[in-house]
Amino acid sequence: MRAVTHPVFGEPADVLETTELPDPTPGAGEVRVRLLASPIHNHDLWTIRGTYGFKPELPARSGTEAVGVVEELGEGVENLQVGQRVATGGTFGVWAEQFIARAATLIPVPEGLPDEQAAQLVSMPFSAISLIDFLDVKPGDWIVQNAANGAVGRMVAQMGRARGLNILGLVRRSAAVTELAEQGIDRVVAVDTDDWRDKVAEITGGAPIIAGVDSVGGESSGHVLSLLGENATLVVFGAMDAPVMQLASGPVIFRHITIKGFWGSKVSTEMDAATRGRLFGELAQHLSSGVLTLPVSATFPLEQARDAARASLTAGRVGKVLLRP
Repeated sequence: MRAVTHPVFGEPADVLETTELPDPTPGAGEVRVRLLASPIHNHDLWTIRGTYGFKPELPARSGTEAVGVVEELGEGVENLQVGQRVATGGTFGVWAEQFIARAATLIPVPEGLPDEQAAQLVSMPFSAISLIDFLDVKPGDWIVQNAANGAVGRMVAQMGRARGLNILGLVRRSAAVTELAEQGIDRVVAVDTDDWRDKVAEITGGAPIIAGVDSVGGESSGHVLSLLGENATLVVFGAMDAPVMQLASGPVIFRHITIKGFWGSKVSTEMDAATRGRLFGELAQHLSSGVLTLPVSATFPLEQARDAARASLTAGRVGKVLLRP
């Protein structure tokens, strides 16, 4: 079978290659899945660069989320059937024609849900809804987030609004404000203008912002921090732009601001079954009602993984880049 691998850590567009590997065989409690589609996430690219919290042994495979069809059951697997469509958000090495996954981690995909949406069901939407829960906010509260035009940022805006939250988004380009408005996401401010803070005050009406989400790092971290009110919480979700956060000590000290980290994989692992089931049920409801949309910007075959990686880094991209066999 064909699989996307990398012999060294480095820029994905430089190190990814398609390799012929033996067909995998599932062990006890595992299944073999035939890939239908898989999205490219930032954490996939960070893993390939060797800069993520998980660092695989080389040569390494790639990809963590996918939708596929169960092809073979390992010993003791009774909750799945051959031919069943399933999704996974935490199986390493899914950028391949076939991959092995633990049966307990697979989620049956409802009939009628397109592969393009099912491929994105777990990682980003579940991270977004888990993040909202993590913030411990209530209807009417204000939240500010940067990278508002990113996949998670869009989902937080959509699902947060459905929960009655006020979501303020920061973006780096004025054009992104229009792009988000076309998707029905408002209350977005571009920080590339001198009066962007005045626009924030106009949108919020001076209401205190009690939680902030930083997915960018660098100077953008400080932008989020500067908007937070007394006893607010700044949650660090990612470091898309820089691994170092530029934060002024004054707001942290004098406004008693708490800074927390959020790693979706860890939060998901530690989450109790009842909460996980409740959140997945909410996700399914949002997809069915159209509250949550999962657009796709481009699709590439496995052999063009380098081109796909480049496309995923394109500024202004709307939707995920997918890989298919």
